[in-house]
Amino acid sequence: MENYTTVGNLKVINTLYNFINSEVLPGTGLKVEKFWADFENVINDLTVENEELLGKRIHLQEQINSWFKDNKENFDFQSYKSFLSEIGYLEPMVEEFQVNTDGVDVEITQQPGPQLVVPLNNSRYAINAANARWGSLYDALYGTDVISEEEGAEHKSNYNPIRGNQVIDFAKNFLDEVIPLKEASHKDAKKYCIENGLLSVLLNNEKVVELKDRNQLIGYQGLQGEPSAVLCKNNGLHIEIQIDRAHPIGMQDSAGIKDVVLESAITTIMDCEDSVAAVDADDKVDVYRNWLGLIKGNLTSIFKKDGKEVTRKLNPDRTYTGIDGRELTLPGRSLMFIRNVGHLMTTDAILFEDRNEIPEGILDCVVTSLIAKHDLLRNGTYQNSKKGSIYIVKPKMHGSEEVAFANKLFSNVEKILDLEANTLKIGVMDEERRTTVNLTNCIKEVKDRIAFINTGFLDRTGDEIHTSMEAGPMIRKSEMKTSSWLNSYEKSNVAIGLACGLQGRAQIGKGMWAMPDLMNDMINQKISHLEAGANTAWVPSPTAATLHAIHYHQLNVVKVQDRLHKESNDYLDKILSIPVAINTDWTEEEIQQELDNNAQGILGYVVRWIDKGIGCSKVKDINNVGLMEDRATLRISSQHMANWLHHQICSKERVMDTLKRMAKVVDEQNSGDPQYIPMSPNFEESIAFQAAVDLVFKGYQQPNGYTEPILHQRRKQAKAGIKISS
Repeated sequence: MENYTTVGNLKVINTLYNFINSEVLPGTGLKVEKFWADFENVINDLTVENEELLGKRIHLQEQINSWFKDNKENFDFQSYKSFLSEIGYLEPMVEEFQVNTDGVDVEITQQPGPQLVVPLNNSRYAINAANARWGSLYDALYGTDVISEEEGAEHKSNYNPIRGNQVIDFAKNFLDEVIPLKEASHKDAKKYCIENGLLSVLLNNEKVVELKDRNQLIGYQGLQGEPSAVLCKNNGLHIEIQIDRAHPIGMQDSAGIKDVVLESAITTIMDCEDSVAAVDADDKVDVYRNWLGLIKGNLTSIFKKDGKEVTRKLNPDRTYTGIDGRELTLPGRSLMFIRNVGHLMTTDAILFEDRNEIPEGILDCVVTSLIAKHDLLRNGTYQNSKKGSIYIVKPKMHGSEEVAFANKLFSNVEKILDLEANTLKIGVMDEERRTTVNLTNCIKEVKDRIAFINTGFLDRTGDEIHTSMEAGPMIRKSEMKTSSWLNSYEKSNVAIGLACGLQGRAQIGKGMWAMPDLMNDMINQKISHLEAGANTAWVPSPTAATLHAIHYHQLNVVKVQDRLHKESNDYLDKILSIPVAINTDWTEEEIQQELDNNAQGILGYVVRWIDKGIGCSKVKDINNVGLMEDRATLRISSQHMANWLHHQICSKERVMDTLKRMAKVVDEQNSGDPQYIPMSPNFEESIAFQAAVDLVFKGYQQPNGYTEPILHQRRKQAKAGIKISS
């Protein structure tokens, strides 16, 4: 235990102990000795309850498994539903209520817009995400497939004017749609200027027009007669028309427009969880240190680009002259949430009493909140929350008891950090089945601090499969997206959120667009999240945030929510419908396609997680399409394979042969990486390959189908350089 320092009944690993004492606590007004004593009290008060809640998960799953075994041949839905109520899986519905959350920033309460999720252990990605509050529409269009490469518009290493003209044409069509001129097009503009607080646009035909809605003009930069930027607003989001006739693009434009910049990622989730491979104290401190740098505003990332050294840092706020002549300041950075881990895992960063590891979720809550206190005290260069709140997304909770436990944890942390009650706001991720069917009850447990709910296809489907593992073989993964339970779940999440009063107080979010290279498809499809009533939805990159922002200009989500709020629907029965295949007469080819797809997806992600500690990256799928993957990818794929294996749709030998064959495919896909460690042909010695094997063959036994226990064990082996054999 030489690497630990004893503090009361705690043994704190020195890496963490020194980081907190020397880097985090100074400036918070908290004394070292009292902080650690209070921290010990929180651990002492909550650890047993944490363990009991995890035990209840196991007990409920065992009861459900037994019920399906006994009733598989004579399944009756009403009997099934009654059974779930009898065992407490379905909770008695609480009386109607409205949430009371106060002190929430306008980015959450009033501004619908894209939300980025980024691994916090990668400083460059984290800075880019925070800076993604504003993005160049010209760059986003030029660099993606939104603009076709046909008819001479190829994306070349040098600037292609044909492609550039198509970008400009798209952007000006967009301006005509969302900030239209009176009886004219922005394409016909010759000069923009500000006159008497109005936008005056001189056209090529010498006619002068103004905005159709003059209230859309917010401000400008430069001189009124020769502005360098014109700032407009639509559906709560800002649009900046940048003008520079000396710029290579601006000099070719009749009005001198060099770019159109959109307010893009309104909020960002800095992630400590599914997109991060943090398995020990060193990993955790790396994550926490980046969070501290973001909060204090001094985080930097130095890297090489085009042979030159580049230093990336946080952007300052943006200043304009308002139409009233006063200085107008807008945030230069996205409002940051921090996503903690869930209740499941423990960590040896702190040992309690008889060398017991403490719950990692408690550690995350205490440390990330302690760091965020610097923002409340204005100790940093910039300000994250103008309302004085700390936003914590809490994932993978099962039912209202676990949400209530998180609420208790938050209250305890507020006390030890000398924060007012409900300073810590919670984001409840609706990604577990027991939370979905009891969502109203879950929200009530945190009605004074809730700031966010959302849905997620991958984790939610993984839990769907695991919960009903004994019900029978599941439908193919591709069929899940059109299944009754999934569509009802997505609708119910919004309906319940609106019924509980989240509109104007919290975000109702939707899941990730996972294909960062297929932006044209995203432009065509992701507006459906707004149509469903979500006022935010996840995107995988700053570029995607800028393009997704287009949707929030095209559709007023507030009006959609107003309409949906008047509707009343009960989706519970459909949510409880189990996606078991009615017919399992798949061809051998169809079975193999499903196995190949699942196995390749698992291996492609696991090999980076285990060998390189990369928790989120663009991974090629079986068709060589890059997908932005995190740990949820493994949960759905491994549970699906485990389900088919359990119900003998395929044999163990066939699954193993598939894994080995797909490992070779993944090896080939990564052949251009000199640091890549191939899994084949020495499968028995590849820790990454054995991790993938464990995820499938031990998938039935994993708590709720989670992948963390296996991944953490195998990653620790890889970091320690431990050789293994099967």
